[in-house]
Amino acid sequence: MKWGDIMISIVLFGVFLLMVILGAPVAICLGVSSLVVLQYVPGTPNVNLLAKSAVMGGDSFPLVAIPLFVLAGEIMQKGGLSSRIVGAAHRLVGGFKAGLAYVNVLASLFFAAISGSSPATVAAIGSNMIPEMERMGYKRSFAAALTAAAGITGVMIPPSIPFIIYGVTANLSIGKLFLAGILPGVLFGLGYMLVSRLVIKSNLFPASRASNSMERAATSNAVKKTGWNQHSIWALIVPVIILGGIYGGIFTPTEAAGVAVVYALVVSLYIYKDLKISDLGGVFLNAGLTSATVLVMVVMASSFGRLLTLERVPVEVADFIISISKNPIVVLLLINLMLLVVGMFMETIASIIILTPILLPIVTALGVDPIHFGVIMTVNLAIGFCTPPLGANLFVATGVANISLEDLVKSLNPFLIAMFIMLMIVTYVPSLSLFLPSLLM
Repeated sequence: MKWGDIMISIVLFGVFLLMVILGAPVAICLGVSSLVVLQYVPGTPNVNLLAKSAVMGGDSFPLVAIPLFVLAGEIMQKGGLSSRIVGAAHRLVGGFKAGLAYVNVLASLFFAAISGSSPATVAAIGSNMIPEMERMGYKRSFAAALTAAAGITGVMIPPSIPFIIYGVTANLSIGKLFLAGILPGVLFGLGYMLVSRLVIKSNLFPASRASNSMERAATSNAVKKTGWNQHSIWALIVPVIILGGIYGGIFTPTEAAGVAVVYALVVSLYIYKDLKISDLGGVFLNAGLTSATVLVMVVMASSFGRLLTLERVPVEVADFIISISKNPIVVLLLINLMLLVVGMFMETIASIIILTPILLPIVTALGVDPIHFGVIMTVNLAIGFCTPPLGANLFVATGVANISLEDLVKSLNPFLIAMFIMLMIVTYVPSLSLFLPSLLM
């Protein structure tokens, strides 16, 4: 790499890190760092590159699915679908020992299949399950930790917003990526259930520890009234409509997002009637703010990534990693470690846009399937939702449960260990990710 290229990279990343330290939003960090390099560093393209790259980055039909899925998830959360999902999950697994922990995980998997967002899953399920688990004898910190951990399945189970971003960035089939995330998401759910069963005795209050009646007896009216007898099937059918329509060739993932919005409105307004016409203004406002944050980040990250490519940063990084080892096992381990660190400090969507052009050529040269690598990258960065200092799920869970971050992190440790074990399984057992895409597409 030439000295000029090194200087450009130093300024680009230096300004970006400075902006992050100052607390600026990630989208602003990406845009300002690109602008500073283009405007003030000699030997760089004209500043018009920023505008051109931003327009090209946002000019993608699949990206339209993001605001639509965000809106659908917001409607479902406000329209009573999340509480019906909790009730349905309780009917399925609530009678087992550690049953409410299982309900929490299963409800998170169900809601993940209609939201595509990890923090939204934590907020929707946590507001229902954390108070109920505490009422039935679970420590509040454990209930919050389980909810935060289970929430990361929101970006694995389709529809997943990070999978849409990765598919657009890597020019891959979003439908295949959706399928590839299902079994890893289920694996994580089963792992959380196993951990809950193993640590349940130390996370129940003494009076509850003596009896398992809380797992076998009927729960509160708030849970019972949202069970199968209250048309919970209308909530659970959403993933069937979305995935069935995509893989049945009826509509594209973007069109599926539009169908999900219409379906959510009809069910929330006219079947459950928990959402009123007067509530729609707030729903659209929240969805718009979330979508705008994501899409501005996408277009700014496009400019940032274009600069990296022009300065041959991806090539240099690839050469450096390959110089350490050409063994796919070692390379994937190094990439996992890097992504785990990145996930602690950078937002998932920005990380995917920036790192995909850098890392994808490395792994494909070693024979790793791009679809499989998309799952590896998403799972790695999803764990960042549960690791400080970024840890979006942690802050949502502490807000819902009204506990300190320290108490939450202590209870989260067993789940973090399980996450790392399951990450290794996802990384080194590619058939887990590729089985459904190869079978159905």
